[in-house]
Amino acid sequence: MTAQLKIMTDGCRALGPAPQLTIEAGIARGLMKFALARGASPAELARRAGLDPADLDDPDRRVPFERYVVLMRAAKALTGDPALALHYAEHVDFSEISVVGLLTLASETMLEAFAQMNRYGRLAVEVEGVGAGDRFEVTRERDGLWVTDLRRNPNAFPELTETTFGRMAWGPRQFGRTPFVLEAQVTHDDPGYGAEYARIFGVPVTFGAPRNALRVDPAWSSQRVAAMPRYVFGVLSERADNLLKTLEDTKSARGRIESLLMPKLHTGEACMDAVARQMGLSRQTLFRRLKAEGVTFEGLLDDLRRRLSEHYLSGRRVSVNETAYLVGFSDPAAFSRAFKRWTGVSPRAWRQTVQPPLTPSSPPRPGGAR
Repeated sequence: MTAQLKIMTDGCRALGPAPQLTIEAGIARGLMKFALARGASPAELARRAGLDPADLDDPDRRVPFERYVVLMRAAKALTGDPALALHYAEHVDFSEISVVGLLTLASETMLEAFAQMNRYGRLAVEVEGVGAGDRFEVTRERDGLWVTDLRRNPNAFPELTETTFGRMAWGPRQFGRTPFVLEAQVTHDDPGYGAEYARIFGVPVTFGAPRNALRVDPAWSSQRVAAMPRYVFGVLSERADNLLKTLEDTKSARGRIESLLMPKLHTGEACMDAVARQMGLSRQTLFRRLKAEGVTFEGLLDDLRRRLSEHYLSGRRVSVNETAYLVGFSDPAAFSRAFKRWTGVSPRAWRQTVQPPLTPSSPPRPGGAR
């Protein structure tokens, strides 16, 4: 039963959103592969970062941002390369690790590419102090056009500034000979490898500046990109919109509560008071937040149990009785009554309509149950 519980918990992670800042798994996977290519030990890198490489196979999954920070620091240590973040930006194309990078390549012009990066940027990485707003601000100043990174506390993890600005400086070179970045300012102090900044950025870099900003060539706004057919842009935009909606849903009170309820369902402790305590709220405050989103705690819990039950039963990895236990029913008969209320049929009848049992004459489905 313990093994089945682990399988089920792993198999439905997408239903339980993480409340903290996150980053695309593709970006973390790209960094891990880059570090391994530069000599890092696979086992030691995974151990230090606390990441299972298998968890990064789906590039659209989310990884806690704090895990990415640990991964970056471990990769720098194990490769002996203090400028690894800059080199990651230089050698790994953003389009290979992020749907946001693909969207920029499918954009008509650099101006449109920048707009897509701002619109969908939090799909790539969520940063402190920005939320659902734009991460980058464009201002025309006396000395030119500036792009400013608005994330809060950038010096806590300057490596993100290095990868972000490094890609902005390096990436556009494939589309034109004129430099895109004309000047760079960063808030952190010189890390000791300023020569690498100069080489990769190709322009003066001011350390210890009051902001993280790039002065860019205005002529680049009309520079054509269109590295992919326009049809691809539409497909990618639709995909990014769906991913963005999923991400935004996890930031709601409902999403946060579901993430707290999931590991508690089978314990019978899935009550409103316990969840409110975990969130640091009073019961009444939690009630008001849910009301503002048009749901009740009881309705949310009921719906979560229904969705998880359907998920478990469709996988055919556990029995009906085990499913009842996993979603918090101590009495299988009570679970059956609840399931019939949800779907109109019994759990066993529902399972057969979704995935009929195999007969001796039926060949196994590829990748399915045997």
